[in-house]
Amino acid sequence: MNLWKTFMTIVCAVVIPLMALSQSAPNPDYKPQGPLQETSLSKYRQQLALFREEFRSVEMPDCNFFLFGMGNRTKIIYKNGTLINALTGEIINQWQVNNETIIPNEYMVEIETSKDVVIICENETGVFIKESGKSHLIPGTNSAIMLPGFTGHRYSEILKVLNHEILINIVESKPVPNFLVYDKPWRRDAAMMAMCLKKTGNLELIKDWVLGLSDPYDRNNDGETEADNLGQTLYLLSLFTDKKHPLVGDILKEVEKYKIEDSHGMYIKGRSDFHETPVYQTKWLKFGLKSLDLPDDYTIPLIQDNYATLFWWDYKDTYMPETVDAADNWKNDNYPYIGWAADHFHHKKRNPISNRDYPLTWEIHASQAKYQGMKIVDDIYIEQKTSVPHTWHAAEVFLYLNNLI
Repeated sequence: MNLWKTFMTIVCAVVIPLMALSQSAPNPDYKPQGPLQETSLSKYRQQLALFREEFRSVEMPDCNFFLFGMGNRTKIIYKNGTLINALTGEIINQWQVNNETIIPNEYMVEIETSKDVVIICENETGVFIKESGKSHLIPGTNSAIMLPGFTGHRYSEILKVLNHEILINIVESKPVPNFLVYDKPWRRDAAMMAMCLKKTGNLELIKDWVLGLSDPYDRNNDGETEADNLGQTLYLLSLFTDKKHPLVGDILKEVEKYKIEDSHGMYIKGRSDFHETPVYQTKWLKFGLKSLDLPDDYTIPLIQDNYATLFWWDYKDTYMPETVDAADNWKNDNYPYIGWAADHFHHKKRNPISNRDYPLTWEIHASQAKYQGMKIVDDIYIEQKTSVPHTWHAAEVFLYLNNLI
């Protein structure tokens, strides 16, 4: 029997009766298992070292914390011996800490106090505190999620953490880029998240949000109606419904506003991220139409578009190399998801994750982010205009590694 799985079963108390989830239950068989935890953490760090050698890393703020509450659960931050509701600031619990160990790939924090070893851990059933031989569920965390082990993958432990960084940013069914600095989902980030959720069996977590959409656009970039949103929204709808959904007709009417017919064929052209990206937008439109089994008479134009390689999973035969200021030569680590997407398109390995154990992903100097929300983690993130983790970054790395042979 796998010793680590045995340990986790004991620690996280997955067999607590549903009617008593919020109550303490004695467990006289509990014994701290530090060596097993160190083994798992060592495995994770070994994979990180190999990963950073194969790809690369970027130095991020030296802040020790961990986020609990994946999926539609209460969002909780652990730091310096304190558990805090990350959205309200309410203190859930506190301990005098002699030593702490954060084990991101096991969704766990181990705290050594003068009298006890306290375990805080999250599994598929909830977030639990194990203390003095008793285990109890933190209220608001007992909704189901799926946590694959990615067994057999050479970066299995990294994939587990990337999956966490995606799931932690789902709030009341809404998939947001970072729940501390963004109030609303962005369609392009949400679509990439959805691809990951589909692979991990977690799509149901965003179903209510998707089926409740009523606007073809997210209007998040200073209120602009961005043409790539149309295909992204069609794709998101296809995951839960069909072409009879009322929003589909509205999207098809909006498409007409961006339609171009010239020597390159029929395609769409509008603004995304404050500039025109016709190749990227048309690829998304065609993918959305195909996902809903709708007619498609559009042609991907063979023209310059510095977002062309951000769409890497289909229509790869239509590409104009040496695009001016192209994403495939991306050098800006403020928005690492762009470089990761381009590397996925070209099968290259040039883009980073964090040099920290956790979190692995970020976004810096985003025009619409409200960085004051990072104060609950540390003021350094406000000063550096950085949000961590970030779901588009996490999704691009996750999907790249998932396809890595």
